[in-house]
Amino acid sequence: MPEITARQVKELRDITGAGMMDAKRALTETGGDSEKAQDLLRTWGVAKAASKAGRATKEGVVHAYVHHSGGIAKQGALVELDCETDFVAKTDDFRTLAREIAMQVVGASPQYVRREDVPEAVVEREKAVYREQVKDKPENIVEKILQGKLNDFYSKICLLDQAWIKDDKKKVSDLVTEAVANLKENITVARFARFAVGEPDGEQ
Repeated sequence: MPEITARQVKELRDITGAGMMDAKRALTETGGDSEKAQDLLRTWGVAKAASKAGRATKEGVVHAYVHHSGGIAKQGALVELDCETDFVAKTDDFRTLAREIAMQVVGASPQYVRREDVPEAVVEREKAVYREQVKDKPENIVEKILQGKLNDFYSKICLLDQAWIKDDKKKVSDLVTEAVANLKENITVARFARFAVGEPDGEQ
């Protein structure tokens, strides 16, 4: 199996607009063949979703999900999921996605919607800790280790980076991508709020 280079990944991303992990996975599964990787991404719907990413999302729903324990409502979440048209907002597929994301918020307790929402000060604090942990490692692998640790950090606190609670082989962002490909509109998670008895509420 040929090694997939950062340049190959970048070129595929430039062509398709796919995310870094999706592009690398496609290249890995196709043995580094760019054209086959593009076809694979289209099959996944990633490229199609990326082409719609810049469209305005001015419609959508606010979905409420409440989790009961012993017959008592103990946890809940509100999620604002946006799309381009009222028509799509009313579809069962769109509302099902909103429900799945609200359940994810309750079950996995994310703090932010996406990586870009994490304050720079928080990221820098994490990096400082990681750098201290790898200070004795060879310089040429330090950055790779730091990036790996950061990715793991994001996967815990960012909703779209989290593994889906119903299938850990998928990320929440994959659910959104699949919905974009299926419904043929841009879809964005605007914000969420999580509530739990005895805990301070959190809105993002």
